[in-house]
Amino acid sequence: MMLKRFSINNLCRLSCSFSVFFLLITSAYSAEEVNKTKGPIIINSQRLTADNQAGTGLFEISVVARTPDMTIYTDKMLVYYEKDTGNVIRIDAHGKVRFIKDDRVITSQEATYYADGEKVIFTGEPKAVQGENVVTGNRMTYYMNEDRFFVEDSQVFLTKKKEQ
Repeated sequence: MMLKRFSINNLCRLSCSFSVFFLLITSAYSAEEVNKTKGPIIINSQRLTADNQAGTGLFEISVVARTPDMTIYTDKMLVYYEKDTGNVIRIDAHGKVRFIKDDRVITSQEATYYADGEKVIFTGEPKAVQGENVVTGNRMTYYMNEDRFFVEDSQVFLTKKKEQ
């Protein structure tokens, strides 16, 4: 029933909004790299439920979102968007979240992306791994445009210096 209310036009707007979100999240080193990122975003899931009145799209079961340079895996992804523009406001990912960009992997039980401030907050045993280095904490905030992390109750394991 809800799928019938979701028009093709709104699906296109939601897809475009996803593209904008994932292009923003791929900024690993600077805001300028966002503009260099090219290519589509492809989201696969076993189920999509959309509600135009609420301004939400729910992807469920084996969700995989890909761009040419990053991938997000999760069990469930709920997208909130502006009804009139289709712009993404917030994205909540729940269950076995795994964010992969280059050689960096961030895992957690939950992650929330906020378009305002362009940040992702990882909770539920967040862990960032890059090479042999590991950072854990209770809550990890990733500021995408600045490629900067803020980790609460952090524990850092540095095992190998970067070769120069």
